[in-house]
Amino acid sequence: MNGNTTVLVTGGAGYIGSHACVALLDAGYEIVVIDNLVNSSPLSMARVKTITGKDFDFIEGDICDASTLDTLFGQYSIDAVMHFAGLKAVGESCTNPLLYYQNNVAGTLTLCEAMQRYGVGRIIFSSSATVYGEPHAVPIDESFPLQTTNPYGGSKKMVEDVFRDLAAADQLSQTKFWRVGLLRYFNPVGAHPSGMIGEAPNGVPNNLLPYMLQVALGKQPELTVYGDDYPTADGTGVRDYIHVVDLVAGHVKALQFLLDENNATGCHTWNLGTGQGYSVLEMITAFEAATNAKVPYKIAARRPGDIPACWAEPGKAQREINWQAEQSLPQMMKDSWHWQCQNPEGYKRG
Repeated sequence: MNGNTTVLVTGGAGYIGSHACVALLDAGYEIVVIDNLVNSSPLSMARVKTITGKDFDFIEGDICDASTLDTLFGQYSIDAVMHFAGLKAVGESCTNPLLYYQNNVAGTLTLCEAMQRYGVGRIIFSSSATVYGEPHAVPIDESFPLQTTNPYGGSKKMVEDVFRDLAAADQLSQTKFWRVGLLRYFNPVGAHPSGMIGEAPNGVPNNLLPYMLQVALGKQPELTVYGDDYPTADGTGVRDYIHVVDLVAGHVKALQFLLDENNATGCHTWNLGTGQGYSVLEMITAFEAATNAKVPYKIAARRPGDIPACWAEPGKAQREINWQAEQSLPQMMKDSWHWQCQNPEGYKRG
């Protein structure tokens, strides 16, 4: 069945997108990838082909460009879209919000218009736990109110609102066109066990584990821990870290759900997390134990937009799409370190 199903992967050369390409190809789907390579490398696409032993077409282009999308949808028979294209740094979104709304929101609108023109109604959107803002309690389930604390989260919530409105319009007109999966990620980490693809941020990393990796390699002098006065067990921020391989397995399960004509049309939302929170200091300890590498750190003031604690209640995804995280925290650390040691410069060198 999957051999005749073609998935357009937007932002497919990026960290999560490239792992999703592997998962889709391994599951028997055909893929077409579009990426503007602003935050990614074409080398990841070559490595996906090596890992899977399968070929696919890659288009260097921007989803904000309607004519590019017209050409793409005109050339390929697309059955569904996995939408990863977007900017993702919380700090940068606070200093340059227009960039985030233009790329993440306007780009998605352009994509949806093209999908509508070409009769493609199935889409999985790469959302984020940041749409919950500072939650009133943990763990967080999908019924929690949405209230963002930074423009990155705001852009994700706006796109979710667009999809909810499209689904509501379908209900009114009884067209049943849109089948949408909103996947709210918690904190993706890790890398493909081959060590061939992984997270390769441009410049200084914004996220905890990539920064830890660079410190352990000696590329950064020390890790800055932002805030040790949060109301958590050790005072540092607590997050739900999920292995990227588990995360993309959730995308394949969600796609199977959307492709099944027996399931309801409309907008479906699932948390993708482990249900377990770890503090920054616990992450440092786990990394050092798993890799025998050292991560010196210093404590600094809290960062604007950060929240004390955030972890998932992932039961809905288990019930509805038969998915749950399986990879352990030590495995996340080992796979991350394997990738980093194999590729100390990311994709910049062989």
